Amino acid sequence: MKTIDFRFRPNTPDAVDGLIHSPFFGDMCAFFNYPERAWSASLDKIVEIMDEHEITGVITGRDVETTYGCPRTNMGVVEMMRAYPHKFHGMAGLDPHKGMQAIDELSRMVNDYGMKGASVDPYLAKLPADHRKFYPIYAKCCELKVPVVISTGPGTRVPGAIMGDASPARVDEVARDFPDLTIVMSHGGYPYVQEACMVCHRNANVYMDLSEYELAPMADVYVDALNKMIGDKVIFASAHPFIEQADAIEIYKKLNISEEVREKVMYKTAAKILGIDKGVSFNTTKPMAPNGFNNAKFPLPFQPFAPMGR
Repeated sequence: MKTIDFRFRPNTPDAVDGLIHSPFFGDMCAFFNYPERAWSASLDKIVEIMDEHEITGVITGRDVETTYGCPRTNMGVVEMMRAYPHKFHGMAGLDPHKGMQAIDELSRMVNDYGMKGASVDPYLAKLPADHRKFYPIYAKCCELKVPVVISTGPGTRVPGAIMGDASPARVDEVARDFPDLTIVMSHGGYPYVQEACMVCHRNANVYMDLSEYELAPMADVYVDALNKMIGDKVIFASAHPFIEQADAIEIYKKLNISEEVREKVMYKTAAKILGIDKGVSFNTTKPMAPNGFNNAKFPLPFQPFAPMGR
């Protein structure tokens, strides 16, 4: 099946070494035994594997220089996009603490190098996703008509991270203030699973990927919501190389969702967000009400504001 992997970083030797020895992800890698299972390959070999399976990758850059001393990786993403323009799309990693420098970086990456949007990490910036320092970035995305990827998730073993900074409730505030901004919550807002599903459901401009948490406790709520409420609001992402891309794809082959929803998750919705496939047909199934019923008159299991006895 044709697939867009919305959170993919090629496992080149430098990338794997950088992940294992990262000042912010190093402890997490050790905790989840990543060094023992890590492997690397040349970019040519990685692309060869992706071509065999009709996979396109979205590579998110990162800039956490202010908080962790690691400068932005955007030009490294650009080099991979240049080497394989048919295979990789980029999202510019931005540091909200850098003010107008971050805005200039976003403009340069989109206008000069063809990146598809922005990427921010609230818990790595040590700021909530709705903090005022992020707002110029969101506003610039609206001006450029590009999406933003907001990393959510628990930030396991990340020094100095606060889980609530990236909660779906924070993203909901952003969606309210920027209704024209397309937002992708990466990592499914975990562990705030119900909140994440409802933020996607209630906001037309919010999507999410479930990378790393498709089989985690409470993930059955994601599957239920996919079938009933948000079948066109979830996109595939592997979080490769931390999670093997092939293993992630196998998970989605086995998820208890309809084939129509699976096609949207694996390709169609991401293509719409990126604006790369104008021929994609969309929204063929009407979402159900939160209780799972399509009752036009009374979509809830009760009749709100109706007199008793009716």
